[in-house]
Amino acid sequence: MAYVLYNAPQSTCSQRVRFVLNAKGLAFEEHKLDLFAGDQLKPDYLAINPNGVVPALLDDGEAVVDSAVIIEYLDETRPHPEPLRPADALGLARMRSLMRFIDEVPTPAIRVPSYNLAFLPHFQKMSEEEFLDLANSKPLRKEFLLTMGRTGFPESEMNSAMDRLRRGIERMDKVLAESGGPWLMGSRLSLADIAVMPVIVRMDDINLDHMWDDRPAVARWFEAIRSHPAYKPTYYHGALLTEKYPHLREQLASKKAGPA
Repeated sequence: MAYVLYNAPQSTCSQRVRFVLNAKGLAFEEHKLDLFAGDQLKPDYLAINPNGVVPALLDDGEAVVDSAVIIEYLDETRPHPEPLRPADALGLARMRSLMRFIDEVPTPAIRVPSYNLAFLPHFQKMSEEEFLDLANSKPLRKEFLLTMGRTGFPESEMNSAMDRLRRGIERMDKVLAESGGPWLMGSRLSLADIAVMPVIVRMDDINLDHMWDDRPAVARWFEAIRSHPAYKPTYYHGALLTEKYPHLREQLASKKAGPA
């Protein structure tokens, strides 16, 4: 099979798919899209993914879109060297239920501080007309961008996002306690771990790692995922926001240091 991956280095959804491809040792041709340049909205890409977001995977020319769908598709079609899902139907149902929670609660929540910290300066340079044209061109992200506007998300939205991230960490901690760890579904890495991985990596990158200071099981899980052989090739240089935006790294370091 010939895999072609259209993605963006810093895209959390793209990172899921890269991890699964790397974990399974699958060779793939990577196309890095410049999201600020609007590569994801160009006709050639929209013909592959009409949602106008990354990632999209071509498997022998056939398109598979949506990161949650793609990682399940890869595991179903390429179960070796080991499947990333429980073998029994009940375990599979529990994993999928957890993945649904991840996609409904912490995954959209991490976009709010990410956009406010890293992407807002780009939008502030636009005129109001340019920004509205951009927002209206987004098949899936129109309402999200309009809520943010060119002044950033309001405090109420930031507070809501922080609450959802806390709930995500609490759920992880509870699931790890119930399964016995070290992974969410127990002794074996699963798609649920890979689904939540980019959220936790992003939280660590933007100084939200304090949210699991009192949850050692989550900290151990994080160290385990970072030690996995697929992690390093997935998070190549430039995949973290602080690597892409040096000003953000300096800003976060300053905040962490506190007043002089």
